[in-house]
Amino acid sequence: MTGRIPPPFIDELLNRVDIVDLINSRIPLKKAGKEYQACCPFHDEKTPSFTVSREKQFYHCFGCGAHGTAIGFLMEYERMEFVEAVEELAARQGLNVPREGGNRPTGPDHRPLYDTLEQATLFFQQQLRHHSQAGRAVEYLKKRGLSGEIAATFGIGFAPPGWDNLIQRLGHDEGQLSRLRLSGMLSEKEQQSCYDRFRDRIMFPIRDHRGRTIGFGGRIMGDGKPKYLNSPETPLFHKGRQLYGLYEAQKATRELKRLLVVEGYLDVVALAQFDIHYAVATLGTATTAEHMELLFRTVPEVVFCFDGDQAGRKAGWKALETALPHMRDGREVRFLFLPEGEDPDSMIRKEGNNRFQQRITEASPLSSFLFERLAAEVDMASLAGRARLAELARPLLTQLPKGLLRQMMFNRLGETVGIEQAGMDRGPALPLPQRKQRAPLRAFLGTMPPVRRAVALLITNPQFARAENLPSGWERLNLPGVPLLKELLEILRNQPNLTTASLLERWREREEGKHLGKLAATLLPLPAEGQAQEFHDTLLALARQALEARTEALLEKAAGEGLSAEEKQLLSQLLAQKATR
Repeated sequence: MTGRIPPPFIDELLNRVDIVDLINSRIPLKKAGKEYQACCPFHDEKTPSFTVSREKQFYHCFGCGAHGTAIGFLMEYERMEFVEAVEELAARQGLNVPREGGNRPTGPDHRPLYDTLEQATLFFQQQLRHHSQAGRAVEYLKKRGLSGEIAATFGIGFAPPGWDNLIQRLGHDEGQLSRLRLSGMLSEKEQQSCYDRFRDRIMFPIRDHRGRTIGFGGRIMGDGKPKYLNSPETPLFHKGRQLYGLYEAQKATRELKRLLVVEGYLDVVALAQFDIHYAVATLGTATTAEHMELLFRTVPEVVFCFDGDQAGRKAGWKALETALPHMRDGREVRFLFLPEGEDPDSMIRKEGNNRFQQRITEASPLSSFLFERLAAEVDMASLAGRARLAELARPLLTQLPKGLLRQMMFNRLGETVGIEQAGMDRGPALPLPQRKQRAPLRAFLGTMPPVRRAVALLITNPQFARAENLPSGWERLNLPGVPLLKELLEILRNQPNLTTASLLERWREREEGKHLGKLAATLLPLPAEGQAQEFHDTLLALARQALEARTEALLEKAAGEGLSAEEKQLLSQLLAQKATR
């Protein structure tokens, strides 16, 4: 079991990462005063309420309440585990993630599996260059018009014929054999009999967003079946969540605006050969909801490309049905159907880059494909046919998220069938978003209990712990939150360079962590001016409360059992302090 990641490394990592740059690489942010804003990626909204603070290295949505650090954003947006998010940020900074000794689990350590698959990738690439039977594979790739440069870009290799070539190279002991099994590189007939899964195939490594091999697709060169063989589901590879070529597309184009979804590995590679570097392919499965979210996290526009035959149009319709619930305002889906018998590989080799790009540009919008497909199923010349179209369309359109696109689609349906739109969309009307008014600092903070107010001010402004002559005495109060406030101050005095983000990560696995995040989010829209004085005054008020409580306790004891000499002297001092105030 791997050791925990040292907290000082997390602190250093968060100091190096700019959360604005990180989030802006996935969601376009706009400057709004000293903060940055966008429509929230975690819920549907028309008015931006998602705020990112460069100063705090923190994000918060005032609509749905989502908030967190750069690590938290990757965990929620990319669905990463904590360790994976840390490793992703560390890789961006060129850092290796250290581990402490100890037994605290941080999730499965998949690094040995990544290493095994990387070794397999290198093995297949070497076989393509040097194996005695690789000539057929090289000739096949040349026949498909692929250059050596493109083959290298996509890491294409060759699995030679034979049952145990990979086993002989990598399976030297039981541990290595176990990793080959777990990473999907072996097949088994019986418990004691295993053999190479990929044999006599051209090999396409499937890479994740960091460029690590997580699986393979193998293409046979003759007429055997299956034509394509993918890695099975493994701890690293889930075909319903991955897209072949996405890593290469992001690497080739700094700011992708569009992705073209095709059906085969060779389609992706052939399009790249003709300078179309934004094609990706599903991995032997229909488009899934996870695919749609991954696509739209990457680009605002998705074009699906299918063969124009009946099977291709059926696949296009399934993609449309999958896309509907994900069509927030600002997202676009279009459909390109090629001439029957053609695929992107054959088409672009026939007509070249410019004509194929024109086809993409002229692809049918989702709305056109939807209404044309439904209209073809009914008699549009009759009232009954138009009514039938409305009945077919309504359950599809109600899957669209509330917003302008949904409204426009129902408008079009109304125009198509000759009915006012008001009678078409029967979903409940959503109230217009209400923007919260930013109350003055004192008026807002005055509604919070003092201890909660002090914690909120400190978590949002860690530098306040370095202020001189902070009031003391409040530490004796027996109130909820006082131990947390004391711990925060002690940590910040010992480590004065910690940020809001660092503190929140320190408390991630503790019960108070979720409350600290909410408190930091609460103060995010408030003006910074006056917060330092408010923190001082809040501690002072708590110190006075502690003084009052101590005085009252001594007076009650004096009226009862009596006071010791020391207690009498203390009471005298406390009463004098009270009189001075």
